[in-house]
Amino acid sequence: MLIALDMDGTLLNEEGQISPKNREAIIKAQNLGHIVIIATGRSFMDAERQLRLADLECPVVSLNGAVVTLSDRTLAASKPLNKEDIIPALRWMNEIPDLYYEVYTEDNVYVELNKRVRLEKLSALSEEEVPEEVSWLLKAMIDQQFQQAAVTYVESMEEIWSKEENVIYKTLAFSLNRELLKEASTRFAAIPGLIITASHVNNIEINDEDANKGSGVAMLAAHYGISLTDVAVMGDSYNDQPMFEMAGYRIAMANAAPILKEMAEFVTVSNAEDGVAAGLEHLLAKF
Repeated sequence: MLIALDMDGTLLNEEGQISPKNREAIIKAQNLGHIVIIATGRSFMDAERQLRLADLECPVVSLNGAVVTLSDRTLAASKPLNKEDIIPALRWMNEIPDLYYEVYTEDNVYVELNKRVRLEKLSALSEEEVPEEVSWLLKAMIDQQFQQAAVTYVESMEEIWSKEENVIYKTLAFSLNRELLKEASTRFAAIPGLIITASHVNNIEINDEDANKGSGVAMLAAHYGISLTDVAVMGDSYNDQPMFEMAGYRIAMANAAPILKEMAEFVTVSNAEDGVAAGLEHLLAKF
């Protein structure tokens, strides 16, 4: 069986770490002959760092499926964005103070310095100024950025776009203003060849249309000669939906988006309660 695990909100706990219980459950599954892979919106470098800290080796579907890497670091697939197509939309976001965004290359995350300052100001808002339903998300966004292994702050994104060697695989936009986020989504949707997903209701993630967690997981299943009916997935966010749609068995976290819980055969406990370990225990007992 091939078992695909999301990271944020799934494998990683609230401290952004792989807990000892989750680690032990993964090793048990691997020792039984199952292939455990990571499917994440993070860069490969960030995902590998988390695995290395836990002394684990797994293939990685990173950047929402834009990059697929085998456990020996062999690059198996790569689906970058066309920079020239997306630069006008990125430039528009530059001019909107209430739109924070990040640009991902294979091994780095770039953030314009003034956008980082704006995000910090948002984090300082009082509870009365931030809607309750998104205050946790704002904190999670900031916490996750601090947890990322490679974040580079630049004065201007132009210096990133202008370098031919910088290949862009993903961009993420975040805003408390959902109308602005909707407009950003509309601008990117008008560009041919893109897919727009979300890990939360207050962000959007833009990739090549052939890059999603489902296609990345399916590619690895084919690589290892495993039928899609023998693929199990575990996740919590909207960007996990493509792999939920293609898998033979689906496990949602207790903290998952409602649509994933509806699609799931089993709902495990939350990521703060070693939900991956509980999910794997259920899965191995069933199969």
